[in-house]
Amino acid sequence: MCMVIFAPLFAIFAFATCGGYSGGLRLSVDCVNKTESNLSIDVAFAYPFRLHQVTFEVPTCEGKERQKVALIGDSSSSAEFFVTVAVFAFLYSLAATVVYIFFQNKYRENNRGPLIDFIVTVVFSFLWLVGSSAWAKGLSDVKVATDPKEVLLLMSACKQPSNKCMAVHSPVMSSLNTSVVFGFLNFILWAGNIWFVFKETGWHSSSQRYLSDPVERHSSSYNQGGYNQDTYGSSSGYNQQASLGPSSDEFGQQPGGPASFTNQI
Repeated sequence: MCMVIFAPLFAIFAFATCGGYSGGLRLSVDCVNKTESNLSIDVAFAYPFRLHQVTFEVPTCEGKERQKVALIGDSSSSAEFFVTVAVFAFLYSLAATVVYIFFQNKYRENNRGPLIDFIVTVVFSFLWLVGSSAWAKGLSDVKVATDPKEVLLLMSACKQPSNKCMAVHSPVMSSLNTSVVFGFLNFILWAGNIWFVFKETGWHSSSQRYLSDPVERHSSSYNQGGYNQDTYGSSSGYNQQASLGPSSDEFGQQPGGPASFTNQI
């Protein structure tokens, strides 16, 4: 039930916070010649984070000549893989929810539904782990590439001590951090659901029967042995008491001796 409720929601948060991101930073270059300065240089970037394609122009502080600068890095592969896994996990979760609610009988028919569900759950658990780990590394590279201090080093004007270069504001990465968190939460959710899906398969029931059969045979043999031992013990004790005690004939003849002697006298 938790899987049905939380899996679609977690998948939505994962791909929405990553795939819908757009951010930027603002820089300023104050040249010695104020007419050549640019105090508002905007650098915008967004998903899928092909940063090497993000270009912007900055002053060189050497006349009217301008320099075209491009960011460094490309994290599109990890970001797109992460979003793809999230989208397909969301679609499968919706389909599984419909099957669980409206087609429960067909789901359990011939054990095919639980087996397919188990295999898909294992696959998605692995994909969430790989995708979240890759995107966490990709996000780290994005943060380094869009760090204003690193971007300022790419400008020739900022290499001259007479010019003043500074960052007006840095990019906000909170939503991207949230996407990584939800990625690993999805992995925990899907991996934790493996056991519950496995219990629905025929593999679990067959293993339970295999483990219960030796236990039943052992218990039945133990009960038979205990019954025979008790029976033997009770019968042997009875025989010992019978053999040790006086017989009815002997008990009846003991007073006979003195009675006959009295009569003779």
